Amino acid sequence: MTKKHFAVISFVLAVLFSILFWFYLPMQVAGLRPGNIFMQLFYVGFIAATVSMIFVFALVWIIKREYVKRQIDTLKHFRYLIYFMVKRDFVTRYRRSVLGVLWSLLNPLLNMIVLSMVFSFLFEPDINNFPVYVFSGQLIFNFFSESTSNAMMSIVGNAGTIKKLYVPKYIFPITRVLSSTVNLGFSFIAFLLVFVATGESFKWAMLLIPIPVLYVFVFALGAGMILSALAVFFRDITYVYTVGLTMLMFLTPILYPVAILPARVFHLVHLNPLFHYVGYFRALVLEGTVPGLWENIICLGFALAALGVGLYVKMAQQDKYILYI
Repeated sequence: MTKKHFAVISFVLAVLFSILFWFYLPMQVAGLRPGNIFMQLFYVGFIAATVSMIFVFALVWIIKREYVKRQIDTLKHFRYLIYFMVKRDFVTRYRRSVLGVLWSLLNPLLNMIVLSMVFSFLFEPDINNFPVYVFSGQLIFNFFSESTSNAMMSIVGNAGTIKKLYVPKYIFPITRVLSSTVNLGFSFIAFLLVFVATGESFKWAMLLIPIPVLYVFVFALGAGMILSALAVFFRDITYVYTVGLTMLMFLTPILYPVAILPARVFHLVHLNPLFHYVGYFRALVLEGTVPGLWENIICLGFALAALGVGLYVKMAQQDKYILYI
């Protein structure tokens, strides 16, 4: 089965599911539908696209099972290299610093304190436990920003290794995202310290924190693969992405409550994947509630879309990297 066949199957499934969901999807699943017809189409279309992508991933596993197994075996074969590169990135980051690994705890703590002081005293936001609110948003956004920025330069930065040895090119962005995941673990410890210090009570829903972390990890991995491929052919993408991250930060409710957004802007922000990942995380730690099926479908849809495109781009273009690096 060719790529065109997979594309046609994905499109047909998305259309069929769109028709079914438009007429039969219960309100308990879809939630309150917006009055704007275009947003309604987006909601239904997004659910249909997510379900169709799951089917396509399942088809790839069934039809291309041997190919998928070979890629998994390749990852297993290079697992020690992945471990070494993740360890190297972590050690290099804190080399010759006096406090060393403690900066993984202090850096997010100090940033949270500065932002909380400025916005608490100057703007007086109407948010309960504002430090935890800010830190929870920072935790997710900083992980995405760091992991994708590092993954973007992973191929170009390892040009010497790629020219001398055969190494699957997708390993390099994977190691950078894994390195950022290690830093996320230390940042989460700092988050728990702030959580306890501010008197916030633990909720049973916090046991599900690995779910939004997994969503954003998969999304960052896919985005990192796409960016690393683009950086090989278009070096200017590094400067453009810096500006894009700044815009994305303001479109993500890290420092402001969602309630202050007007309806038109809210729909725009709603298209931001990090808006949903941050909201999912906050629902668990601040509200003690588990997001419903619709929110999980959105988070999964963005993650699968990024991963699918990232894997396709990486597999299709990796043999050309040697000509440009």
